Amino acid sequence: MILLKIVQNAELVHLKMRNKKIKIFIIAGEVSGDVLGARIIREMPDAEFIGIGGENMIAAGLNSLFPMSDLAVMGVIEVLAHARTLTRRINQTVNAIISARPDIVLTIDAPGFARSVIKQIRHVPAGEKLIRNGLKFHHVVAPQVWAWRAGRAKKYAKTFDKLYAFFDFEIPYFTRYGLDTVAVGHPIADGLINRPAPRKKQQCGEKIITLVPGSRMSEVKRLMPIFRNVAEQLAANGYVGYKFVIPTVETTAEYVQEHVKHWRVRPDLVSSSQRYDIYANTYIAIVASGTVSAELAMLHIPAIVIYKMNPITTWLVRQVIRVNWVSLVNILLNRGVYPEFLGTNATAENVLNAVQQLTIPSVREKMINELHMADDLWRRPDGAPCTLIAESIRNTVNKYE
Repeated sequence: MILLKIVQNAELVHLKMRNKKIKIFIIAGEVSGDVLGARIIREMPDAEFIGIGGENMIAAGLNSLFPMSDLAVMGVIEVLAHARTLTRRINQTVNAIISARPDIVLTIDAPGFARSVIKQIRHVPAGEKLIRNGLKFHHVVAPQVWAWRAGRAKKYAKTFDKLYAFFDFEIPYFTRYGLDTVAVGHPIADGLINRPAPRKKQQCGEKIITLVPGSRMSEVKRLMPIFRNVAEQLAANGYVGYKFVIPTVETTAEYVQEHVKHWRVRPDLVSSSQRYDIYANTYIAIVASGTVSAELAMLHIPAIVIYKMNPITTWLVRQVIRVNWVSLVNILLNRGVYPEFLGTNATAENVLNAVQQLTIPSVREKMINELHMADDLWRRPDGAPCTLIAESIRNTVNKYE
């Protein structure tokens, strides 16, 4: 009788463990990570999510610990200027993780913030106890160590238990240091490549020039004056029938709205949630370097990439960068499909010359054909990225229960 009761109790404990929701502390530091985080949340209705995210993750059900915009900082000088806020948010996040006792800490991009948080957790008694009890640290988005600062791969191996890279060629850079790394494909490729154009047609003769200044305030402040100059010079030079559109994100929308009030050519502002419909109808896009250039490449939209940073940050990057381009499609195809104007070359004059080139049918057709050639490089045949990440997290938690 006693033996039967022990067996029944053991079965009851096992059933409760099996039915227990996986608890994930998720952190996204910028808009692209927020979009991916929202997809992962929706992919895992069997999990409980807490952490830090933006409007997309909040819409998916996350109650964000604090505004994601506090983490949207890039560049040496910019990080130093926000050091006090970042330190406070790191401490707040560490305390929240220890209090929540999650199964997995899943960080998406924002590597500097993620590594600072995990370093603290590993060195406080309460954090050490969580790790002994099975807490694992997973990270999405491999740093481009093949482009610059190769030593980051070793640091990632010391920080994270698992890394979700986008491409197969990235895996060996991290597994050589013992970091469990899997390629899941580029998340934004799922549903974008060969995406049907929206039903709404452009008005006759209307050509949309989409301007994307980025998601970080520092980059937006540097690029908006260039966008204004380009729009006003195109209008002044007799380019009629052009309509300018700016997709805005929550981190910089208010600044962009205020800035365009002073333009002689007033662009339309649309929510970031509408961006794919805008991109699909875009004649030419002028964009900040980043995820958006990959999105446009997958949609086969002609684009021009520009970027400006603090001069000190620019100088430091140039000392260590090992690739000829910053746009992912250019890197993958190993040629300059998208024109790039970086640093001091990011001028309205250079952009205007590139726009003029892209009005030539043969130039446009050549660029679009080259973008099609990259289609197979974005995706994996064994499943969508968020599905693969969700399966991996479940397997990890089940393994250590």
